[in-house]
Amino acid sequence: MRAAAAAVIAAALAAPAGAQQPAPAAPGGMSAAASQSLSVPSVLPGAVQGGVPRGQAGLDEVALTLQDAIARGLRANLAAILGSSAVEAAGGAEREARSALLPQLSGTVSAVREKINLAAFGFSGFPGFDIPLLVGPFNVFDARVRVDQAVLDLRALHRARSASQALEAARQDEHGTRDLVVLACAGLYLQALAGEARIVAARAELDTAEALLGLARDRRASGLGAGIEVLRADVQAQAVRQRLIVATQDAAKQKLALARAIGLPIGQRFRLADTMPFAAGLPMSVDEAVARAWQLRPDLLAARARVASAEEAVSAARGEGLPSIGVSADYGAIGNTVPGALATYTLTAALRVSLFEGGRVQARTRQAEVRLQDERARLEDLRARTYYEVQSAFLDLQAAEDRVKVAEGALSLAREQLAQSRDRFAAGVADNVEVVQSQEALATAEENRIASLYAHNVARFSLARALGGVETSYESLVRGR
Repeated sequence: MRAAAAAVIAAALAAPAGAQQPAPAAPGGMSAAASQSLSVPSVLPGAVQGGVPRGQAGLDEVALTLQDAIARGLRANLAAILGSSAVEAAGGAEREARSALLPQLSGTVSAVREKINLAAFGFSGFPGFDIPLLVGPFNVFDARVRVDQAVLDLRALHRARSASQALEAARQDEHGTRDLVVLACAGLYLQALAGEARIVAARAELDTAEALLGLARDRRASGLGAGIEVLRADVQAQAVRQRLIVATQDAAKQKLALARAIGLPIGQRFRLADTMPFAAGLPMSVDEAVARAWQLRPDLLAARARVASAEEAVSAARGEGLPSIGVSADYGAIGNTVPGALATYTLTAALRVSLFEGGRVQARTRQAEVRLQDERARLEDLRARTYYEVQSAFLDLQAAEDRVKVAEGALSLAREQLAQSRDRFAAGVADNVEVVQSQEALATAEENRIASLYAHNVARFSLARALGGVETSYESLVRGR
């Protein structure tokens, strides 16, 4: 059940927020709830799991807290790096679009030596004039500075505004990507904590199983017990050793996945310095949460920016058919030689009017309008989805808190049951079938407690994602501050 623990986050990346559900108990007392993971939808699932190692591995073991893991992930996780690069690319596109509205300044210096054929330009065959066919060679030197400026260009203006909104959408997408990185790193850290808790529980179960095996042997040696009781206790001890081996292997793999996602130096040893947190109570009302999510969620802010960008794109497409005005000027010196060059200049004002373009403007306008309709539909869908995700996250959080309380009570009862069964076996009132059953019940209760605590923290982080701003709010939501 836990053999694929290192791949749990990858499987959860495609699930919607709030999708975790209580899982049925697995054979051997291990609950399938342990396989729950943070719901982290992302367009870069592979990138969220990857990381760029930073620095060199040290000889000392590093104490890693949950906050440290998230901070490292935000610096070194591959998705965070790619998200930052996407913002830079969008910024370049925005500067390129804005450049069409700014003055374009250029300079040229040329020196030419020419010999030309006048007949090629129509200067031949004039009666009474002896005009040579060839002129030159002669020199032409020209040094000139030119400036062009758009005075009225609605297409370029709206394109620049559209690119600016696209840049804002990219920035919000980066915030959303960083939220996903927080969720992925937190999920891997919580999985590693749960893995270590399973090791501790399995070792305690093994100590109990070995003590009961010794008691069964003593009873057989004294003639008070049967050999089947020793065999039964030995089988139970071997089963617990098997669980300990699996738990140790899974925990090691979970730590490897965490180290990769947060960009730890390759080969760096580390230990988890935090324990599994638990904070009871709901942080706010559902209505407050929905209002906050509609205001702060990066994907909603990005969707609004894309709608604004699409609106400007429609205006830009329409502007292609409108008149535009531009001015240009050049100033320089021209002559046969550098010392003999004389200053000259040109001033130009031009009005461009589109008379017929074969329907190109209408076609581009329609394409832009369709894109605008799509972006508006996506925005409304995302707004509705946000509402349902917040509602679902609250239901999950409430259920997870109740599960923790039930699991704590069941664990206490299972410990008492094992103690009474052990006493009954030691007193010869019952055989060790009852003891083995109590051991299995305790193992199941321990696993359910670990899984419920993990699920509770998953629900807290899922609520943080549904609200938006996980990077800044996860600490208060998870710790209950």
